[in-house]
Amino acid sequence: MQQRLDRLLERASRHVAQRTSRRGFLGLFGAALTGATLLPLLPVSRGGQAMAAEPTGANAVDDPASCDYWKYCAIDGFLCACCGGTSSSCPPGTTPSPITWIGTCHNPADGRDYMVSYNDCCGKTSCGACSCNRNEGEKPMYRLSLNNDANWCMANDNPNYHCSVSVLLGVAGQ
Repeated sequence: MQQRLDRLLERASRHVAQRTSRRGFLGLFGAALTGATLLPLLPVSRGGQAMAAEPTGANAVDDPASCDYWKYCAIDGFLCACCGGTSSSCPPGTTPSPITWIGTCHNPADGRDYMVSYNDCCGKTSCGACSCNRNEGEKPMYRLSLNNDANWCMANDNPNYHCSVSVLLGVAGQ
């Protein structure tokens, strides 16, 4: 059995060697390698992931310590409201990242949509409380300003991530 397999592989190798050149093989190998590295840049449909969870309580959309808070529609990380800060300000000893990602959230209280900037608060180790990952409107990594998976603390002197805040920029569409 092993001899038959050896002969089969030898014939196949000789057949390929007779019909292709080393340059041709290297060209195909290089093209395959380049294609494999560019594969993550292709658009990905995340429609199934973008569905928001229903609020767990009657006032969950008004509680800044709840993942269901209306301003957190595109947040990813630990909520600063649970880590010594507020929903829009970093806790003492941390600094907001100068680069952010953005989202558009619907406020059920007034029925309007708002532009929201999400800032990571940096300078301390991770808070570890109130982890929240909502991906409404998130885009793939090639649209960084609309993606919440990057470590936005990379632009700070101390790149340690602590928690995330949401800052209202204004009413959407105005």
